[in-house]
Amino acid sequence: MKFLTLDDYDFANKTVILRVDINLPYDESTGKVEVTDRLIEAAKTIKELCEKKAKVVILAHQGREGEPDFISLKQHASLLSQYSGKKIEFVDSIIDDKAKNKIKALKPGEAVLLENVRFLEDEEMEKTPEEHANSSLVKALGPLADVFVNDAFSASHRSHSSIVGFSTLMPTIAGRLMEKELKSLEKIKNPERPNIYILGGAKPDDCIKIMSYGLEKGIIDEVLACGILGELFLMAQGFELGEATENFLKEKNFIGLVEELEKMFKKYNEKIFIPIDVAIKIKGRRKEIDVIDLPTHEIIKDIGSQTINLFAERIKNAKTIVVKGTAGVYEEKGFEKGTKEILREVARAKAFTLIGGGDTSAAIERLKLNKNKYSHISLGGGAMINYLSGKKQPGVEILMR
Repeated sequence: MKFLTLDDYDFANKTVILRVDINLPYDESTGKVEVTDRLIEAAKTIKELCEKKAKVVILAHQGREGEPDFISLKQHASLLSQYSGKKIEFVDSIIDDKAKNKIKALKPGEAVLLENVRFLEDEEMEKTPEEHANSSLVKALGPLADVFVNDAFSASHRSHSSIVGFSTLMPTIAGRLMEKELKSLEKIKNPERPNIYILGGAKPDDCIKIMSYGLEKGIIDEVLACGILGELFLMAQGFELGEATENFLKEKNFIGLVEELEKMFKKYNEKIFIPIDVAIKIKGRRKEIDVIDLPTHEIIKDIGSQTINLFAERIKNAKTIVVKGTAGVYEEKGFEKGTKEILREVARAKAFTLIGGGDTSAAIERLKLNKNKYSHISLGGGAMINYLSGKKQPGVEILMR
């Protein structure tokens, strides 16, 4: 995979359009956004560009029209200033004369953050780069810039105007976060063996997409299934989980996935490891039961100790490990055990380790595990799922041109 990085271009006195993803969690009660690693990483790229004497025009989005978090980026500018150590001026417009004049007035080393690009009606249209060259954003700002830097890997599975439109007019370069994500994911596509995927969490449909591609292409050597995926695999093997758990899975519309998992298990049974015991709550305490003793009246909340030990043995031999999702309800006391022990074992492994973001990285924070023990913690979200599922990434493809 070949693409240009910040090391390959002289940014001095050049006007840079920088696309970042600082779409942050939003608290309706306070009207405030919450700082995440995405903003912190974006701030690092901004700082580097400013120190290279670029004139930086930052584009970003927050939320989606109709949702409570579809808000202005004013407070984001303040947070970017705080974490980059550079003054980031907020401009409450995008393509009008006010924005254009601010861009023209920029001096080397200065940066502005324009308003939420999704306030533009044609931003989210799925079009080709050539079609987006005629979008309102690109037509207005394209003539003012010298180079486009994409540091928004987590938004690069979208063929939106601010992601792909500038690539037809100017050099397109990967920002530091984009560079890290792509280099790490490349190691996953061409892994050292054995390559093990630990898949769980509350989004089994994402796990199935990843498995279907990875197993078919021979990329994945073993799958350790836990979380809701593990429960569905048990059902695919004929186990009755119990009314409480099965009703929950029906409410989430996950039961329909069982037939597909049954076929997958028949085809790849030597590569798929499923729980052999589970944990439930009895009188306020954790109780573990073998899967042969199912069904249970209680809802399943975690994998059991035997499964943890089984998975730990597989992890020890791995050379590449991908973790997507948690083993159980890690937020509840007593049921963080599966997630914590698996993540600890991954941290100890002599392997390249990729942690899928979202709940998995939140679990690392909550359980106070050392983030530095993992090779890479992806901030990619849906883009990472798409990548691991073999789907095209428009924002990545333009970097290869």
